[in-house]
Amino acid sequence: MNAAHSAASVTATPATAPVRVRRAELSDLDDLVALEDATFDSDRMSRAQYRRHLDSDSASVLVASANHRRFLGTAVVFYRKGSGVARLYSLASRPEARGKGVGSALLAAVERAARQRRCRELRLEVRIDNASAIRLYERLGYQRLGRLTGFYEDGSDAWRYGKRLD
Repeated sequence: MNAAHSAASVTATPATAPVRVRRAELSDLDDLVALEDATFDSDRMSRAQYRRHLDSDSASVLVASANHRRFLGTAVVFYRKGSGVARLYSLASRPEARGKGVGSALLAAVERAARQRRCRELRLEVRIDNASAIRLYERLGYQRLGRLTGFYEDGSDAWRYGKRLD
């Protein structure tokens, strides 16, 4: 639902730092919740939801970091049993990490994870006013599939995007 980028501020990370993506662990829970709360004004995942997704076979929670510092971004992807379609539920990055490959690295890792689960397509929703996220998705080969009216809690519309993974 929140496949978007938004707000929060910490120490800047050098542009030369390589972005590393790994599966989130229980010890990341505080940072996941803090980034979620700082990034999204509505449609936020709760601590309990993150906790459940960290232990779930039907979800992957990934974090991106550089120089072994607090992570710079996160992605949550859902899988449905018997379906060849994975759903990117959330993509968030800290403002100081934007334009430094964090979103691209997270999406590449999400696509790899979906392929490993034999998914043939990855879908996502993005607020129609989130131009930076839309540019990222389109640059990485995502195709607009349609508009979802009143999709978000605040009544905002979303674009649905998809990408074949084969």
